[in-house]
Amino acid sequence: MYKKMTFAALMLALSAASAMAQTTLKLYTSQPNEDARMTVSAFEQAHPDIKVNWIRDGTTKLTARLQAELAAGGGVPDVLLISDSVTMESLRQQDLLAPYQSPEATRYDPSLYDAAGYYYGTKLITTGIAYHRQAPVKPASWQDLLKPELKNMTAMPSPLYSGAALIHLATLTNNPQLGWNYYQQLKENGAMPQGGNGAVLSAIASGSKAYGVLVDFMAIREKAKGAPIEFLFPQEGVSIVTEPVAMMKNAKNPAAAKAFIDFVLSEPGQRLVLKQGYLPARADLPAPAGFPPRDHIKLMTFDAGNALAEAEQNKQRFSQLFGSR
Repeated sequence: MYKKMTFAALMLALSAASAMAQTTLKLYTSQPNEDARMTVSAFEQAHPDIKVNWIRDGTTKLTARLQAELAAGGGVPDVLLISDSVTMESLRQQDLLAPYQSPEATRYDPSLYDAAGYYYGTKLITTGIAYHRQAPVKPASWQDLLKPELKNMTAMPSPLYSGAALIHLATLTNNPQLGWNYYQQLKENGAMPQGGNGAVLSAIASGSKAYGVLVDFMAIREKAKGAPIEFLFPQEGVSIVTEPVAMMKNAKNPAAAKAFIDFVLSEPGQRLVLKQGYLPARADLPAPAGFPPRDHIKLMTFDAGNALAEAEQNKQRFSQLFGSR
């Protein structure tokens, strides 16, 4: 009896020691719930000594929560995995992020991460043209949406509601082939803001609009489910949202945060992105099912710092042009 009790006590002590040795990582993410569960599970399997406590919400709500916690003197997350680089640039300029030079960065195009290591893009979510299968014209270019025969047939997400749409606006208006004149012409041809990307998808799938400016994976997934929708990457190029990852300046567990950053940038982490149906940020991995080959997708130039500086001005100008929709 004494030996059995001693063994049981030993096992209990070992279990307690193991629990104490396990590091807890606090993650804020805007990934969809299922994607976030897959990401956290894969990371914990790769790092069994780290337990991830994660909170999922939209990027705007997460950043508002973060600011409120900071103002109240509360705890902050160790790491962020949120939708766009403009938000990350804003947090960097507020001195809320910590730089980290990930060894995985050497496998990435320098345009996809901050040179000082404050944040790293993890995937490429592009915005292109979606259209109903029975649409009268099969477009190939952004300019095709200006054709007279497409008048009043185009829906688009509003940058007043969608972060991806705001990045798309900043990208196209800084493109010498397009600029604000392109948006003026869209307005004259009856293009209609619909709110977010989800509303644009519904408009096209239902047939109420024949064309739409839309993020790639939403259209491609709906097509795979049987919806009468097609998606194309315009010849001038596409805008991108990169879902960047970053470590907070006052992270309680910086070593675990660095391990998380390295993981999502590593080949296993990027193959998970591919499995989830997104275009990985690593150029040495293929495109997912339903996408054209990577070399058929042209990415437009984008500067997160400029986009942040021009954000309010761009929103105001868009609102004056299209109204507050």
